[in-house]
Order: sequence, then C-alpha cells, then structure tokens
Amino acid sequence: MGIIKVENIRVFAHHGCLKEETKIGSNYRVDIEVKADLKTSAKTDELSDTVDYVLLNKIVKEEMQQPSKLLETVAKRILTRIFSEEKLVKKATVSVSKLNPPIGGDVDRVTIKMTERRKK
Repeated sequence: MGIIKVENIRVFAHHGCLKEETKIGSNYRVDIEVKADLKTSAKTDELSDTVDYVLLNKIVKEEMQQPSKLLETVAKRILTRIFSEEKLVKKATVSVSKLNPPIGGDVDRVTIKMTERRKK
C-alpha cells in the first residue's frame, strides 16, 4: 500500500450559504490523499499501473465549479468521482478549505475533511 497526495490545489469558486458568497465567489484550497497498491507501478514504471494525479486534479477543478451551499457537499462529490474513476484507490481523504471566510473575524481558513474507503 502507498499514499499519493495532491496538495494545495488552488481554485476560485462560488460556494456558500450567503447570496454574496455565491455571487462574488472566493478562493479555496483542496488537498487530496489517496491510498492504493503502488507495488506494480513501482516495478513497471507505467502510468496505467498507478493513480493518475492529473485526473485527481481535474476532478477537483470540475467539482469545485459546481456551486454548493456546503463544503461537505463538494467534498462528497469529489470522493464519489475519485472512487468511480480511479479503480486502484482503496481509501481517500479530501480537505476543502475556504480561505478568508466571511465569519466576522480574522480567520485564515475554514476546512472540512472527509474520508471514505472503497466499498468491497
């Protein structure tokens, strides 16, 4: 088993419960960690034998463009697509952070983190 991380994917998107948030948009950070068997790819040196992190980045960018009220909804969509499109992934963790959230204070980010395992 091995781990592949795609960290600090920066995206501008329109998520939030406030109308202003969905109209104006804001900056987000997404981090992904997937667990998969990487022994075969370590031997073959073939992209087809591993988890394609270019695809992981593409999934994040596409799902972040679909507006949602909650970051949990966005994270769940990302997880669903990862398991649907990358058969080697056994476990995935997605963190979605809203940078400079409008919560009336000096807050760097608000992050939600969700983890799922592939159903047998």
